[in-house]
Amino acid sequence: MAELPPLSPLPELPPDAAIAQSTELAHITTIGERLGLSADELEPYGRHKAKVSLAVVDRRREERPRGKLVLVTAMTATRFGDGKTVTSISLAQGFGKLGVSHCLALREPSLGPTFGIKGGAAGGGRSQVLPMEDINMHFTGDLHAVTSANNLLAAAVDNRVFYQEKAIRRGKAEAKPSDVDPERIVWRRALDICDRQLRHCDIGLGKKSDGFPHRSGFDITAASEIMAVLALAKDRADLRARLERMVVAWTRDGQPVRAGALGCIGALEVLLHDALAPNLVQTIEQTPALIHCGPFANIAHGCNSVVATELAMRSAEWTVTEAGFAADLGAEKFLDIKCRQLGTFPAAAVLVVTCRALKLHGGVALAELGEENVEALTEGFANVRTHLANLRDVYGVPVVVAINRFGFDTTAELQAVVDLVEGEGAGWAISDGFGRGGEGGVELARAVMAAGAEGNRPLNPSYALDVSLREKVETLARRIYRAEGVDWSEEAEADLAQIIAAGGDELPICVAKTQHSLSDDPNLRGAPTGWRLRVGGLKLSAGAGFVVVRTGDLMLMPGMPKKSAAQNIGLDDSGNIVGLS
Repeated sequence: MAELPPLSPLPELPPDAAIAQSTELAHITTIGERLGLSADELEPYGRHKAKVSLAVVDRRREERPRGKLVLVTAMTATRFGDGKTVTSISLAQGFGKLGVSHCLALREPSLGPTFGIKGGAAGGGRSQVLPMEDINMHFTGDLHAVTSANNLLAAAVDNRVFYQEKAIRRGKAEAKPSDVDPERIVWRRALDICDRQLRHCDIGLGKKSDGFPHRSGFDITAASEIMAVLALAKDRADLRARLERMVVAWTRDGQPVRAGALGCIGALEVLLHDALAPNLVQTIEQTPALIHCGPFANIAHGCNSVVATELAMRSAEWTVTEAGFAADLGAEKFLDIKCRQLGTFPAAAVLVVTCRALKLHGGVALAELGEENVEALTEGFANVRTHLANLRDVYGVPVVVAINRFGFDTTAELQAVVDLVEGEGAGWAISDGFGRGGEGGVELARAVMAAGAEGNRPLNPSYALDVSLREKVETLARRIYRAEGVDWSEEAEADLAQIIAAGGDELPICVAKTQHSLSDDPNLRGAPTGWRLRVGGLKLSAGAGFVVVRTGDLMLMPGMPKKSAAQNIGLDDSGNIVGLS
C-alpha cells in the first residue's frame, strides 16, 4: 500500500466573497482568446462575462476534433456537499499549472439552493468561478428566461381550456373526446426559489372570469422540463423541435396534448433566444469556464448543456465537467442520457470522496463528523465501493478517486482512505483545491491524464433503449442502486400504460430519487441491501426526450431549512455582497 505523502497544514482563508472581491480578473475577451474566440464571437455582459455565439459551436463541430472529456462525480455526500465543484475547478486549474490546454464546463447555480441549505455553487476558497456574486445570482438571466418560458406555456394551456370550457358552458360547442381534459393538465408553474407552500395549489378560484378551478402547483425552475430541453438541445432547430413535442396535458380520451398545438412556440423561442448560447467566465486562476444550464440531478438530468460541453471539447485538449449529486444520480444520467446526445463517453471519471462523508455512512452523527473515527470511515467505504464498481464495471470508464481534504481530517483517516482505495485497485490523489487552488489540483490532474490517456470511451450505457420502460427501471434499480426489485404504485402503473400508449416506451429514463442515499430512503446510509425501489409515478418529458420516474417521497419543489443561507446574505457598508459562499 502507498504511504500518504507529507501534508502541509491547509492555509486559513478569508470568506469566499472576500477572496473573490480581491481577485484581479482578466477582461472576458482575454479569456475568450484562450479558447481561440475573437471579440466578435462574444456578446459581453460587462467586462467579465459573455455569451458565446452559437455559430462558433456549429463551426467548430465541422473544423475541430474533440479533446478529452473528464466527468467529476462523487460518493453519496453529506447534506452540506463535499466539494465536487471545488474539485472540478481545482482540477482544471491543475491542468493549467501543468501547461495543458483546458476548459471547464459547469452548470449554472439555482437561486433555490443559493438561498437554501447549500449556499452558492460557484466553488469556494482558491477554486472559484468568477464573478462569483453574478454567477450565483442573476448571471446572464438564463434561469429567469426558463422561468418565464415555463410560465408563459402554463398560462397558454390554462387559457386554451378556459375558452374551451366557456364555449361548452354557453352551448356554443360540445365537449369532444379530443378536448383538453381540465383535470389532466400536467404542465405546472415554476419558481427559482425553494417554497414548499407552492408544491400543491388550487388555482383559478374566484369569479368565472378569473379562470377555471383546478389543481396545480410549482416546481423549482431547475426541475422544469424547459431547463432540461435547453440543456440537451444541440442547436436552435433542435430546441424548437423539443419545445413543440413537450406534453402539457392529456385529452379526454387519453391522448397527449403537445406544446406545439398551442401556437406559442415562437414566443418561447424568443424568450429562450439568448439563453441557448453558453456563458463564458473564468476561475480565480483565469481558466476559461463555460457555465450553462442547471437542471437538478435528483429531479432532472443534472448536467450542463450539450452546446457548452461540445464547445469546450472542441476548444481545449482537456474538458472538465461535473454532474450533480452522487454517481448514482448525476453520473448515471450523464452517461445514460447526456452522453447519448454527445455520442461519446468521457476519457475518465473523478470520484470525489471525503472523510466526513465516509464517517456519515459509517453511522457517525452530523455533529461528530469532525472527530477522528477510522472505524466508521472504513465501514462507510461500502458506499464508495458501490460507486466505483458502477463507474468501472457497469460503464467501463477509468476512475480516479479525489480525496477532498478538509482541515479537520487526520493523517490516520486519510491514510485509511488511501489504503481502502488502493485495495479496490483504483488510482487516487489528495485534492487540496479549496486551500491551494491549482497547486492543490496538480496531482489529481496528473492522475487523470494517466487514467484517460486512451481518450474518450465508446458509449456503453447501463441499459438499451429498445427494452421496455419497466425493464429499464428494473435494470437501474438492480445494477446501479443495488435494490432487490421494484414496487410500482397504482398511479405508476397507470402512468406507465399511458406513456407506452403515447409512444414513450423506447425513451431513456430519468429517475427522480433522493440524493442522500443509494436507495430511495434518505435515512439508509452506506450501501443498503434488502430494499426495494418504490415507484410512485411517471411523467413523459417528450421534449427532453426521457421519462421521469418518481421514486420514494421526492418532491419537485424543495423546501427551505429551518435556518437558510438567505439569513446570512447581505451588503456591507461599501455595497459588497457578504455571506454568499
